[in-house]
Amino acid sequence: MKKLIATLITLSFVFGLFLVMPAQAVTSGTIDANDLGLTYGAQTGLGTKDVRETVASIIQTAMGLLGIVAVVIVLIGGFIWMTAGGNDEKIGEAKKWIFAGVIGLAIILSAYALTSFVIKQLVTATT
Repeated sequence: MKKLIATLITLSFVFGLFLVMPAQAVTSGTIDANDLGLTYGAQTGLGTKDVRETVASIIQTAMGLLGIVAVVIVLIGGFIWMTAGGNDEKIGEAKKWIFAGVIGLAIILSAYALTSFVIKQLVTATT
């Protein structure tokens, strides 16, 4: 019961932040380069690329790393299968590894396609 209450409190806090942040952006009027933090990036020597493009790059990099992890999981399953030596228990374990890796890869690829589509549509709609 305590875990459920802690989870609900955490989720309400996170969703509350997402509800408050857009409200602040709407009340401030038009958005210019100062609102996006581009001037701070130039002053500190960081890049001045648009924030949306930076977030898209971060998401693409994270999805790429997750894809690599899923392929490594499939490779581990293949290695276990090849070294099983006919042992049915090890072959069953290897099948589980491979199945988990393939399911993970399917989820990662669908998430990558979805986020790529949404970000491209947002950039197109807002520029």
